[in-house]
Amino acid sequence: MSAPRRALIVIDAQQEYIDGLLQIQYPDREQSVATIANAMDEAAKAGIPVVVVQHQAPEGFPVFAPESATYALHPQIQDRMEAAEHQFSKNYASIFAGTGLEEWLREREITTLTLVGYMTNNCVIGSAAAAEPLGFAVEVLSDATGAIDIVNAAGSIPAQQVHETLMAVLNSSWAAVAPTATWIEAVASGAALPGDNLIESAARGRAGQ
Repeated sequence: MSAPRRALIVIDAQQEYIDGLLQIQYPDREQSVATIANAMDEAAKAGIPVVVVQHQAPEGFPVFAPESATYALHPQIQDRMEAAEHQFSKNYASIFAGTGLEEWLREREITTLTLVGYMTNNCVIGSAAAAEPLGFAVEVLSDATGAIDIVNAAGSIPAQQVHETLMAVLNSSWAAVAPTATWIEAVASGAALPGDNLIESAARGRAGQ
């Protein structure tokens, strides 16, 4: 099997998730940002293209409004923008919807997307699912993303449960999930991260393992 041709996609590492209305609750948000920055540094050293995405809502919207202070990238990400090969804004959870990203990746013969950023429960899982019919392999770095506490009419879930559940869901079908340190080792060796599959995940679930 040939080595994966990766691109690191930094999704919405914006101040909205640090001190805005959508503050990440798990893992620790400042630590996860530092881990995203580390992944960017390692990607740059390895010659992996870095793509930075920002979510943009309409002017006056309570979150991600382009005129708001929380629209900005986190300073640790902004400090590394010279290493980014591509940057764009998006309006949907998926990094592909109306952005031209697919064409940009095809032109560079990218086969594998490494996703970091926010949130686990929205744009990360939405982008991983959207990559499937396009034929891209996906990696998600579990300590370089994060989730929020969720309470609505259907129920309530703490952020840690949201994050850990979705990591397991992603690893069962849509992505290979691993901590950033494991990904760095895989990059150094030219290997793909090992994912799982839905059939074997289901079999283990039935067996109580």
